[in-house]
Amino acid sequence: MKVGTDAVLLGAWANVSGVRRILDIGTGSGVIALMLAQRTPEDVRIDAVETSESDACQAAENVIQSPWPNKIKVINLAVQEYSPAEKFDLVISNPPFFHRSQEPPDKRRHRARHTAALDHESLLASACRLLSDEGKLNLILPNVEGNSFILHALDHNLFCTRKHSFRTRAEKPIERWLLEFSRRHGATETGEVLHYDQGSGWSDQYVALTKDFYLKL
Repeated sequence: MKVGTDAVLLGAWANVSGVRRILDIGTGSGVIALMLAQRTPEDVRIDAVETSESDACQAAENVIQSPWPNKIKVINLAVQEYSPAEKFDLVISNPPFFHRSQEPPDKRRHRARHTAALDHESLLASACRLLSDEGKLNLILPNVEGNSFILHALDHNLFCTRKHSFRTRAEKPIERWLLEFSRRHGATETGEVLHYDQGSGWSDQYVALTKDFYLKL
């Protein structure tokens, strides 16, 4: 699985302050789990679940070759079947988001991008089951799906506590929502991330957010 902007954004944006146990749902190549390993203290433990055997093997190989092989455990299992002994302070996912659009010919790409394997109801139910009382759910979704997910989350008593939009440029429509959910109801922090300033250069904001993860910055 290729490393995309969505994964980089989410891995850099998620609030990891004070977390000790993290769950990455649908880890793919393992990029988000690896980013969070880079951002957190040595005693933090990260479980990365992935249904595809080939993707789980690739993620495990990436973890072994990283500086954090002891922080991340890759598990080849659907999250619906995952029952750990402890709850998580942070559950994070770059989830499937296409519902009825044309399916891509590659089955692995289809599974990663379409909700047939992990619909939003299953994701919410799993998050509620696996989150600690003070835990947070973080994810990234397109505009329409993100707003729909916020409403759906209310049925599970999960409230949107952070909601940051992402646009390629200021004049473009919103492309993604970076979202954080909690069991605690309160004011929602809002913000925006722009990918580009004028011209072809990345914005100072995007560079500041992601510079620790790009070799060219």
